[in-house]
Amino acid sequence: MSEVNGQPVVEMKNIVKRFGTVEALRGVDFTVHKGEVQALLGDNGAGKSTLIKVLTGVHAPTSGEIILDGQPVKINSPADARALGIETCYQDLALVPLMSIWRNFFLGRELGTQLGPIKWLARKEMAEQTRAALHGIGIEIRSAEDKVGKLSGGERQSIAIGRAIHFGAKLLILDEPTSALSVAETRKVLTYITNANERGLPVIFITHNVNHVYEVSDSYTIIRHGEKVGTYQKGELTQEDIADLITGAREK
Repeated sequence: MSEVNGQPVVEMKNIVKRFGTVEALRGVDFTVHKGEVQALLGDNGAGKSTLIKVLTGVHAPTSGEIILDGQPVKINSPADARALGIETCYQDLALVPLMSIWRNFFLGRELGTQLGPIKWLARKEMAEQTRAALHGIGIEIRSAEDKVGKLSGGERQSIAIGRAIHFGAKLLILDEPTSALSVAETRKVLTYITNANERGLPVIFITHNVNHVYEVSDSYTIIRHGEKVGTYQKGELTQEDIADLITGAREK
């Protein structure tokens, strides 16, 4: 892990989100610091996905404030979030199976030369940058020309993580990255998370798997029924404590 220096990267203060008469978030505070892997934990329907959708501009908060690097910000769309350096790797991933690894890596950010209405892509340069960027976080690929559809689930996650780091993300959000992966593939993804964090990238790790977060996270924020139960530092809770707080079997 990189060193947690105490400086907040993002602060979400008193976030409320209502959908009609349903209050999905009830005044949630959530802070992520530089150098930190923070797990966001909760059962299905607890509100963790809604909180992240507020942070990434999918939902506008009913009330509350978001502060990024010490400055209040309005995030009205996922494009706004990305422009601010917030990159999200969703469970279903935003990758095109029939495209090559490098095409997916640079999707929407292609390098090339514009000549009138025609853009000539710098294929070789993008392929090499893709290989080097992935190598930098411990990911080796056979060829950047390989189709993404041929990759395993863990390898696809690696492309998404590597892409976020390469394009200068300030904050990486991973939404259930180990869901439906084998034990070996899960191990790889957890290593990628550690490698990304060691390069100075703070990470929000959303999951319901206590074993996975206990291994790679510096802190844990637990949400239940739209309310924050608490934030706890690594070593402060056992895995059983975390599981009990998620389900409400025990109050902390």
